[in-house]
Amino acid sequence: MFHVIFVCTGNTCRSPMAAGLFRLYLQNMGLQDCAKVESAGLAAAAGAVGMGIAVAKTSEATARQPEAEGKIRSSLMLGLVFIETAIIYALIVAILIIFVL
Repeated sequence: MFHVIFVCTGNTCRSPMAAGLFRLYLQNMGLQDCAKVESAGLAAAAGAVGMGIAVAKTSEATARQPEAEGKIRSSLMLGLVFIETAIIYALIVAILIIFVL
């Protein structure tokens, strides 16, 4: 039996979807008993906490200064992009450590 694991950052959409599609493929080919398919996430916790704090602070700032909503939202989006980028870099480093070193 083969063990197949699909890994992404958060294990909330990409890797579970890939695992489900692969299971369906194996089932359609009649090979469902030949492989154990799983999904996992590596770096979701810290990024999710950071994103949650950012969204909460954005809501507070918008409530205090509704006229600045556009600038606040732009800053939030830029910050979320930076957080997601850091998470993806952490994923790449983790994969390199696991499979290369």
